[in-house]
Formats: sequence, structure tokens, C-alpha cells
Amino acid sequence: MAMSFPTSLVLTFGVLLVVGIIVQQGEAKAIRAFFVFGDSLVDSGNNNYLATTARADSLPYGIDYPTHRPTGRFSNGLNIPDLISQRLGGEAVLPYLSPQLRGDKLLDGANFASAGIGILNDTGTQFLNIIRMYRQLDYFQEYQQRVTSRIGVAKTKTLVNKALVLITVGGNDFVNNYYLVPYSARSRQYSLPDYVKFLIIEFRKLLQRVYDLGGRRVIVTGTGPLGCVPAELAMRGGTNGECSDELQRASALYNPQLLHMLQGLNRKFGENVFIAAITGEMHTNFITNPAAYGFTTSKVACCGQGPYNGLGLCTTLSNLCPNRNLYAFWDPFHPSEKANKLIVNQIMSGSIRYMNPMNLSTILALDASKS
Repeated sequence: MAMSFPTSLVLTFGVLLVVGIIVQQGEAKAIRAFFVFGDSLVDSGNNNYLATTARADSLPYGIDYPTHRPTGRFSNGLNIPDLISQRLGGEAVLPYLSPQLRGDKLLDGANFASAGIGILNDTGTQFLNIIRMYRQLDYFQEYQQRVTSRIGVAKTKTLVNKALVLITVGGNDFVNNYYLVPYSARSRQYSLPDYVKFLIIEFRKLLQRVYDLGGRRVIVTGTGPLGCVPAELAMRGGTNGECSDELQRASALYNPQLLHMLQGLNRKFGENVFIAAITGEMHTNFITNPAAYGFTTSKVACCGQGPYNGLGLCTTLSNLCPNRNLYAFWDPFHPSEKANKLIVNQIMSGSIRYMNPMNLSTILALDASKS
């Protein structure tokens, strides 16, 4: 069944980022760590080390990556964390499960993300062995213990407090849980409005733990237009390629409540710890007017099969477009590298319509002025 697609879905940018930065004035390069949490939108290869079906470790994944080889990223090339790292002048941080993450590499940060996961522990159970959010945060705590043994308690605390953290999660809770099958357990338990409220409550607990573990700059991205990804067009869309009304309703309910919750946390902490990245708006721009952004289509995935290339897996047997830059979507759920670049452009310099209360460039400037 198409719904068993081993991806954390979320093109929808159930994304969440936590960000903090160390910039030493007078130095040529910013000193910082970068931490990444979430699902397949930001997984850079952790699932390669797990016995799970949610993997992107075979071609044509990675076809446009610098090595032209699959890395575990659900992309034809670079993903959002890679592109943010580039903007910050650093290299992509390693997956936490990578054996190469040791020594001084630890001080650069780590990527804890795992394709298939959601806010809820029961999201993505069909993918078997994946790193759920609570476990990602357990690993973050473990990471800090490893760094403490290397540089001491005080320096570790500073490194974490001033780090950049990216968290992307939420879309799978709809696509791979509530709407996974007709009459799913969660849809029988909750009406959609009540399910959204439940997700927000559970997400708030996770963000509180991020804060307790030292996160002090947190960019949280909401879901993109869930009903408009090629997979949903193929399975639930209208006869003329219209987006799925039901999944669009889920996004419309979820994103404003997420923003409201983040604002409430900032009031509680008395500072702008959490920054909302309104990725639904970012996505809608190139989905509704792809030509304005150089795409020939925002409906058909570059790699896939069936209607809109929205069914099944992206494999060597799939239909594969020759020019990925012309497609907003790489596979049935995930944006292409070019689309990821558009999203990161807005994260860096977007107006309050896209980044609330400030964009990442403003965050970096503020943090530099404090150092």
C-alpha cells in the first residue's frame, strides 16, 4: 500500500528548529554547535544504522549529492540541515549513530533525526525500529555527557546554550498515524480538532524538555500543505489534481495552534527561545505558482510511480525525471533540493509572515552583538 511508504512524510514541514549560535567578534568564523531533531525531512543518515524500512540508502536518492551517492537523506541532494550549515559556514553535522562522530567532531554538534517518527510514540510503528522523539532527546542528554568528559561541564553548557538546533516533526502524526488507514485507532479516539489539540500538548512537553536540556534558540517549523504532496494527490486528491481537503484542514488547524503554543512558551521563559518557521506559507508559494520559482510542476514527483509519481517507493525501477531543478517534489513526500533551498532562503531572511518573531539572519546578528 502506498501508505507504507518508508518516509517520515512531512514534506509538510512538520518541522521544528531549535537555534542558538556562538559568534565570537573578531574571529573569521563563527564558533557554534548545530543540533538536528525530527523526521525524514532532516534525517541525514541515522536510519542507515537501524533495522527499519524507513531508509533512503539506495539510488536514486543522493543522485545530486556532491558524491552522487545515497547518504540516507530523503532528497536528490542536500537537505535542510545541510543548507543551513552552508549558510553558517560549517560542514553538515554527522548523524548521532555514525561511528565517525567522535573526538573534536562531537563539538560541531549532531543530527539525531530519524525518518518515520512523529510527535507521538505510536506514529510510524509500521517502520519498526526508528528513533522516536523522546529517544532523540535521550541521545541529546547522552551526547552532552560525552562532550562533558572531553571539555568539562561549564564549556559543555555554553556550547549547548549557544548552539543551533533544528527540529522537524509533526507531519507524520497526520499522514502516518491519523490518516494512515481508514478508521485508524487515533481517528476513532479523537475528532480532528481534538487530535490537533492533543498533538500540541504533547509537542509542548517535548519542547519543554529541549529547554531543560539547554536549548535557547529554537526555530520550530510547522507542517507544510499536507494535502498537496504527490502522494496525497494520488491517493486522496480531486479528479483534477486538487489537494486533499481533509489533510489541508489538518494543516490549517495545526499550524496556528503551534504558533500560539510557541508564543506561550516564550512568555513563560521571558525571552524569544522559540522561533516559528511558517513553512506552510513557504511551501504554498511554489505549490500554487511553481513557474514563478522555475518549476514546471509542483504536483508530479520527480521519482515515483503511478498518478503524479505519488505511489510506491523511489527506486531504480521508478520513473525518474532528467532535471530535478524543474520539480518541486523529489519523491511522493519530500521536496527537491531546489525547493529545500527556497525554504532555507526564507528561514534565513524571510519576513514575519514566514519567520515569527524573527528570521535566522536576525538571530545571528543579535547573538553576535551579545558575544
